[in-house]
Amino acid sequence: MATHRPDLGNASGGSEMRNTNKNEKSPKIANMVIVILLLTIPLSGCVGDTENDRELVIVTYDVYALTDEVIEEFENETGISVTILKLNDAGSILDYLIQHQGREDVDLAIGMDNNFLGTAIEFDLLAESDVNQVGIRNDALGPYSGPLATPFDMGYVCLNYDTEQVDGENLTVPTSLWNLTEEEWRGKVALPSPVTSSPGRAFMLATLDYFDWEDGNDEFTSWWTAMKDNDVIITSGWSEAYETHYTGGYGEWTEGYIGDAHITVSYCHSPGVESWYNENWTKSASLDLPKTSFLQVEYAAAVNGGNIETASEFINYLISPEVNSLMPTENLMYSVLEGQDLPEENGYLLNSVIPQQPSQISMNDISENIELWLEEWNSAMTSGE
Repeated sequence: MATHRPDLGNASGGSEMRNTNKNEKSPKIANMVIVILLLTIPLSGCVGDTENDRELVIVTYDVYALTDEVIEEFENETGISVTILKLNDAGSILDYLIQHQGREDVDLAIGMDNNFLGTAIEFDLLAESDVNQVGIRNDALGPYSGPLATPFDMGYVCLNYDTEQVDGENLTVPTSLWNLTEEEWRGKVALPSPVTSSPGRAFMLATLDYFDWEDGNDEFTSWWTAMKDNDVIITSGWSEAYETHYTGGYGEWTEGYIGDAHITVSYCHSPGVESWYNENWTKSASLDLPKTSFLQVEYAAAVNGGNIETASEFINYLISPEVNSLMPTENLMYSVLEGQDLPEENGYLLNSVIPQQPSQISMNDISENIELWLEEWNSAMTSGE
C-alpha cells in the first residue's frame, strides 16, 4: 500500500508509503536485511498438528489494513488465533520465505507485489488456496490471476511534483523524462533505489518500457546515467525520498526534512491522499507521462507447507466487501473489488490520477530479467566512477 500519513512510518508498498509503502522493496538473498519487529513464531500450520490447526501465522510488513480491530474481528468470527511476523518490506517477505522454505512455520504471506510474486512462484514457495476471487476487478487480476496468490490492494506508481515549484516559472512541467536531465532539474529529483524499494523498482520497470527495452537500444541506461550526472538524489526507500527530500508532500512537518527535491516517485493517488488528510488541499500533483507509471498489485498467498485452510479463510476475509472496501482509508491504496473507488471526501478522488498509458511489462518478463535489469541500472549509476 501507499503511505502518506504524517504519523505513519515507511511501501513499500505495496505497498512503501507505508514502507510503503503503498505503499516500500531485491530478491537476492545476500542483499536482503530482515527486520523482525514482532513476536516469536510458533510452529503452526504443520501437517498433522491437530493442536495448532486453528492457528494462523502471517508474514507481512507494516500493512496498515491489518489493524488490531481487523485481526480481532477475524479471530472472533473464526476461532482462529493469529500471530503476525512483521518484516521490513515486500522484498524481505520473499527473502524470508526462501530462507525458511520447508520449515512449515508460516501459513500466509501478505504484501508481496507483482515485482516479487513471479520469483516466489518460480521458487515454489506458494500453495494453491481455496479462495473465491469472484468480484475482483480485471485490472487487479491483470498481472496474475492464478490460484497461488490473490490481490488485496493496488495502485499506480508514478512521478509526483510540487506544483508551487513546478509552475512554469521556477521549473517547467516535464513533457519527457529527458527533461529531468536538464540543468534546471540538477539536484532536484529524488528517486528511491530499485534495489531496496518497491516503488523505486516499479518506476525503474516503467522506464524500461518508456525506453522500449525490447528494441535492444541503450536509452534506458543512458537516461539513468544522465540522471546520475545531473545529481539525482537516490534514496534507500520511499520514505526518505518523499518525507525527507520532496517539497510537495507532508514531509515538511516531519523530523529530518531537507526539502531539496521538487519531484519524486510515489503513487498516482498520493496527491489525493495528501488532499484527504489536509481537508481538500494539496500542492502535489501526479505527472501522467505515457509509460512512466506502473500498476502495483499486492497479494495475499498461502505458503507452501503451511496451513492452507486457515490461510484461505483469512484471504477470503481480506477480500470481503466489509474489509476490502476500507483499503483507500485504512491502507491508502485502491480496493481490488469491482464497483469500489476512492472516497470523494476532501478531494481524495478528485486529486488522484488514473494514468492514460501505464507501462506494460509482464510479471514473467520481470521474473526472468529483473536481476539483469538491476545490474544494468547499477552499472548506469556507477558509470565513470
